[in-house]
Amino acid sequence: MSWMKRPQTAVAAALHERGAADGYRIGWRDGACEAVSQLINPPAPILYNLRVIFVPQGFQAIDEGIIQALRKSVRELHVVHPTRMAEQALLIRPDFVLVMNGLHVFPDDHFAQIDRIRAAGIRTAIWFADDPYVTDDTVLVAPHYDTILTHELSTVPLYQLLGCKDVQYMPLGVDPAVFKPMRVDSNYFSDVCFIGQGFWNRVQMFDALAQQLAGLKVFIAGGLWERLKQYQLLKPFIRHGWLPIEESAAYYNGARIVINMHRTTEAGSDNRNSYQYPGRSINPRTYEIAACGTMQLTDIREDLGTYYRPGLEVETYGDAVELGDKIRFYLANEEARRLIAIRGLMRTMREHTYLSRMTRLMQVLGYSNRL
Repeated sequence: MSWMKRPQTAVAAALHERGAADGYRIGWRDGACEAVSQLINPPAPILYNLRVIFVPQGFQAIDEGIIQALRKSVRELHVVHPTRMAEQALLIRPDFVLVMNGLHVFPDDHFAQIDRIRAAGIRTAIWFADDPYVTDDTVLVAPHYDTILTHELSTVPLYQLLGCKDVQYMPLGVDPAVFKPMRVDSNYFSDVCFIGQGFWNRVQMFDALAQQLAGLKVFIAGGLWERLKQYQLLKPFIRHGWLPIEESAAYYNGARIVINMHRTTEAGSDNRNSYQYPGRSINPRTYEIAACGTMQLTDIREDLGTYYRPGLEVETYGDAVELGDKIRFYLANEEARRLIAIRGLMRTMREHTYLSRMTRLMQVLGYSNRL
């Protein structure tokens, strides 16, 4: 039958070839990710004989990952709204209260509530997730807590200088229930993906890349992107506003390359960091992209090499020229890109889930009373 013949026109032949290539790429990725899930055995949860209150910050990607990890790690967990911290702590009498970030959604009587909890002899800990961008705010919060946990290396000395006696570096991680390899609809496909706010350093980078990106299938999501000088050129690629977490994971899965670009730490309209502490630690997006089995091109933070091997598990760039060169290289070299993505996935599943972080959390808090 004529409809079964190989396409003859140039356009049809190109579509046939592209479809075959996409099918092979998707099939290879699905098989490789499935093999990783079967071969990699994440550390088994360690159950501690503890009663814990957790107070979320209102950001799903982090909160839910920690909640699920704590449920597997402690004897009794109570998730409490910020407005009821003191009330519930005095009723439940936990071994400790863990507050996530203590910013944004917390009530005006936040400090009074924490002071009441401490006065009752209940240990309090806060885990800062936005350092060093909001140190003008966190320096007011930190002195009210017994233990300060921060994902940012540079701010450990800051809280020590404030007189906080127990300050610990505690990296963030990933929730593998959300950020994981999955097959997605073609609507989520892209050559290059970036999800995040258009902070000035990011705007400058995308302005420099605009001409090159214009010839690719690109997806950019977030606010403030109207700052771009090349906005009209990149406008068709931009989805303005907040992107739900599940959609972020889908776009990461559909991308051939995801760019990870940390925001600038300079004080100004985008930050409340008048203390001018630098960014030395990687953001949670580093783990989230890797957990989706997609290759990322990330700028370099000091502790990146502690968590991933650059060039093997993630790829890095230093400026717009290098980023553009590596985008071209990895789009043209499928196998090299796939191998980095799969290695990054393996490392993440072994070491960087929130369940893995719970063992470290209990160690730095000094708990060893396992069930």
